Amino acid sequence: MFELITDDIKKAMLAKDKERLDALRYFKSMLIENKTSKSPIAEMDVLIKHVKKLKDSLENFPEENEIRKKTEREIAVLSEYMPKQLSTEEVIAFIQEIIISHPGINAGLIMKELSPKIKGQFDSKLANELVKAALA
Repeated sequence: MFELITDDIKKAMLAKDKERLDALRYFKSMLIENKTSKSPIAEMDVLIKHVKKLKDSLENFPEENEIRKKTEREIAVLSEYMPKQLSTEEVIAFIQEIIISHPGINAGLIMKELSPKIKGQFDSKLANELVKAALA
């Protein structure tokens, strides 16, 4: 992923796309920082955590705020590198599969088994709501 980001930074520079360039440069700096840390994590996990943090920060800004708009554009740029997103139906199918294979299982255990399957591909808060609905 590091090489892909580097190539895309060059393309953004040539296209003079400042917003894309800024988003990619910041993400590349996060990847470099991760590589040099004492306990590096996978590059995809760095991306997933960063995009989640950006999405969570959107709640702090009103709709027409310029910072919110900039953050939304940054999310759009970085989303291109995220894994394919799962549909609600696919996640419900995972939940049903877990419930069938483990009769009498509770929501916490379902989430524990479901989380690795949907990591970075589906919102965990929404998944938790789907689990609760499936158990109701």
